[in-house]
Amino acid sequence: MSAVIKLKRGLDIKLKGAARNSLGKEIKSVEFGIRPPEFPGIIPKLCVKPGEQVKAGSALFFDKARPDIKFSSPVSGVVKAVNRGEKRKILEIVVERSGDEYIDFGKSEIDVISREEIKNRMLQAGLWPLIRQRPYHIIADPGGVPKSIFISGFDTAPLAPDLDFIIGNSSMEHFQAGINIISKLTDGKIYLVLNGGTAVQNALKDVKGVEVKYVSGPHPAGNVGVQIHHIDPVNKGDTVWYLNIQDIITTGLFFTEGIYKHDRIIALTGSEVVDPQYYRIRSGASIRELVEGNVKEGNLRFISGNVLTGTRIEKDGFLGLYDSVVTVIPEGDYFEFFGWIMPGFNKYSFSKTYMSSIFRKKSYKLDTNLHGGYRAFVMTGQYEKVLPMDIYPMQLLKAIIAEDIDGMENLGIYEIAEEDFALCEFICPSKTEIQSIVRQGLDLMVKEMN
Repeated sequence: MSAVIKLKRGLDIKLKGAARNSLGKEIKSVEFGIRPPEFPGIIPKLCVKPGEQVKAGSALFFDKARPDIKFSSPVSGVVKAVNRGEKRKILEIVVERSGDEYIDFGKSEIDVISREEIKNRMLQAGLWPLIRQRPYHIIADPGGVPKSIFISGFDTAPLAPDLDFIIGNSSMEHFQAGINIISKLTDGKIYLVLNGGTAVQNALKDVKGVEVKYVSGPHPAGNVGVQIHHIDPVNKGDTVWYLNIQDIITTGLFFTEGIYKHDRIIALTGSEVVDPQYYRIRSGASIRELVEGNVKEGNLRFISGNVLTGTRIEKDGFLGLYDSVVTVIPEGDYFEFFGWIMPGFNKYSFSKTYMSSIFRKKSYKLDTNLHGGYRAFVMTGQYEKVLPMDIYPMQLLKAIIAEDIDGMENLGIYEIAEEDFALCEFICPSKTEIQSIVRQGLDLMVKEMN
């Protein structure tokens, strides 16, 4: 075992409703949806129209700026709707499932397939969006070659799924095949980052073709951006690609069997879930069948992803392409008179404002209430306590707001993504939407650099 990179800065938020290690019945949803806003920088151009028949692997839309990047239907059926928002912005393409037909892209000889053929086949099948890059936290440029590729083998976010359990119920054969394919996309190393604070993950230790690194510490130690920062930092002109564990399995299955089948195991979690556990589900599926009869009564917030970085969806909304968890928590639609003056034994506080800070191992039932209003964006020194990266977060955020390109470059804009600043947003006394600011900065850099 190589030396463990031990991170001390960060914050583990202990919430009620963690999924027990049990795999429930496979969820067979009727409706599936792909949400273009989930992919920063993508300008969607439709390939289908309502009423049109599609198969699993049929292109639904492509990127107007990079037409070779396609997004495929996860199932066979009929295009039910194209839902739009303001200025006719495409919000989601909905497919109603019928049958189980796949486009046959043909099997591949993994040992002899070339880099260009891998890229062409992934682009053709709509698999390419599974690969993302730093800088900018966007879908990777298929015309580039990264200096390295990262795979994070653990997740430290609140109520995050246990990737050891997921791997134990997945095909290691397809995982290894996926590694063999991805390794051909770079001349550098494939880094598989495991949790240095646990002795589990035996299955991943035996994977061939990767360099295993160990990282330990509180959240966001499991964030791939933090891992890249400490193992192979991104400087100006560098590019690093990364994938999720389950996306590697999907890639291996595609090249082994020749079909686009993006199944995944997800965790249904949160304090408002009656029986939080794991389920096997198709990517893009409606969560209606997943939560029906398994959530408590009341006004609830449904989130595709974790509570810090996930996307708010409706009770019949769709699972995000990159998400492995669905979280259900109470809405914070109430006013608490003199709430700040109470001892707060059941309230969570990073700044140790309440008596609850004495009970460090206690789990909490948190809602979406801001517990205060928006205030001036002031320097507090708090952000540095939860961001284990060698950058100045407050100064970088101010450079983004001022659209200071040189300042953003010098302060580390190439290494970060919204998820890396999620804890800063959580503890922010000003209630500032920091992740939105980071995204604006990344989008500005993409525009300026191109």
